[in-house]
Amino acid sequence: MSHSTVLDRLAQSIEARKHGDAETSYVAKLLQSGQDKILKKIAEESAETLMASKDGDVHQVVYETADLWFHCMILLAHHNLSPDDVFKELERREGVSGITEKKSRIT
Repeated sequence: MSHSTVLDRLAQSIEARKHGDAETSYVAKLLQSGQDKILKKIAEESAETLMASKDGDVHQVVYETADLWFHCMILLAHHNLSPDDVFKELERREGVSGITEKKSRIT
């Protein structure tokens, strides 16, 4: 099974719930709460991922990373973006040194 397919299905599910009932859908509630709430959740999940790593709990690292990715997917949906947009950027960077890529960014 392609992992990108899992992300595509997740993106489709998020998109389907985007304008749903906030009383019954966490995704709808978060999206309808606005960007600040989404960003707060990403910060929270990032911190939990960092702490799991610091604690050396690999199972919790996977669990928290899944939560982080999920909330990042919600942020993408908020901006009407998809995993494909991120994949395209990763493909653009493929084979390019991270140092070279960073130097090429316009600041």
